[in-house]
Amino acid sequence: MSKLVVLNHPLIDHKMARIRDKNTGTKEFRESVSEVGGLITYEITRDFQTVEKKIETPICEMTAKELEKQIVIVPILRAGLGMVEGIHNIIPTAKIGHIGLYRDEESLEPQVYYAKFPEVIKDSVVLVVDPMLATGGSASKAIEIIKKTGATDIRYVGLVGCPEGVKRIQEDHPDVAIYLAAMDSHLNEVGYIVPGLGDCGDRLFGTK
Repeated sequence: MSKLVVLNHPLIDHKMARIRDKNTGTKEFRESVSEVGGLITYEITRDFQTVEKKIETPICEMTAKELEKQIVIVPILRAGLGMVEGIHNIIPTAKIGHIGLYRDEESLEPQVYYAKFPEVIKDSVVLVVDPMLATGGSASKAIEIIKKTGATDIRYVGLVGCPEGVKRIQEDHPDVAIYLAAMDSHLNEVGYIVPGLGDCGDRLFGTK
């Protein structure tokens, strides 16, 4: 079963309170989502492998460490875009891919309408970014598509999850670690996370 890490940090909790509040405006909501993305990055990178490298400081030669693998951030459009800047600020050398999904009205299964990834994705650490892990259908489909590129080190990064979504990822992709800022109670009858934060995409881009 895949690893589940729910972050427990006062700064994240504080910013999540602003994100959840229905009275928070678009500007503050967008900034807070990005900031939590940055804060989460310290945890999701904790076990990244490094390699030694000889460098010269202004004083002498030494053996330093640098990341062994390249990093690729893959937001699920469109809500995943809200977390990319915060993560990219911490890992500015990361490359960025994109994947777009929509739900088929008849089958209710996620369908791909856009997928573009950097050529290095196969040998990189891939961060699949989507703020809400609700049913887990879209995230599972995105991970499936990324695996077809040959990528093997994949991690899911989100703001809020629920047991239903976590279970789906753990069953479909037991090799993919899940990182969340918060774990909520359940899904309601229309598929929203409770207590959640509403429709993240609409709140990020002011479309509702």
